[in-house]
Amino acid sequence: MSAAAGAVIDARSGQAARREHILDAAESCFVRNGFHRTTMQDLAREASMSPGNIYRYFDSKEAVVLGLAERDRERGAVLVEAMERAGDKRAVLMGVLARFFLEISREAAVLRLDLWVEATRNPAIADLVERGDEEGRVWLTEMFDALKTSPDCDPAALFDAIAPLMKGMIVSRALSPGYDARPAVAQLQSLIKAGLSGALALPPADKEAGR
Repeated sequence: MSAAAGAVIDARSGQAARREHILDAAESCFVRNGFHRTTMQDLAREASMSPGNIYRYFDSKEAVVLGLAERDRERGAVLVEAMERAGDKRAVLMGVLARFFLEISREAAVLRLDLWVEATRNPAIADLVERGDEEGRVWLTEMFDALKTSPDCDPAALFDAIAPLMKGMIVSRALSPGYDARPAVAQLQSLIKAGLSGALALPPADKEAGR
């Protein structure tokens, strides 16, 4: 490798590290002060950087949230890939869901709840939240379709049935420091197993609602 190529790689690694540092600082600020009250100057102070440096990486708070969402997706993809190598798709699905809801930190849950609230008044955040929700819905319904063992399983309807429980676990984690998600995770897994086998009575999904 040439010295010039090595310098480019080092520069890119440094930029990636600074970007991660900013995202970590933003997560702390958002959890502590809420998204709405946090300013870019707050992010700069938390990251021990100048506001100008922050703007080199993110041009708005919404861009920071997008960066956090992209980081979460990348981490999720790595987790899924690792679990797929270790077991079948059903085990992957149940394992990913269990791990996510059992291991989500209270800080991450508080941030998710705050963004849901902010989405009711900020169109940019609403769009980010909607896109993230849609990605999760598509992934799960595709998994349900691949894993169903009965023609009576409606993957979209099964998702609609479990979505409130999944959001409820995040809300409970955010509001209760000592929240134990294990009973709810067990309930979630039981509902999915029943749904995949066609044993769960479900109303048909509303295909007029953008599905």
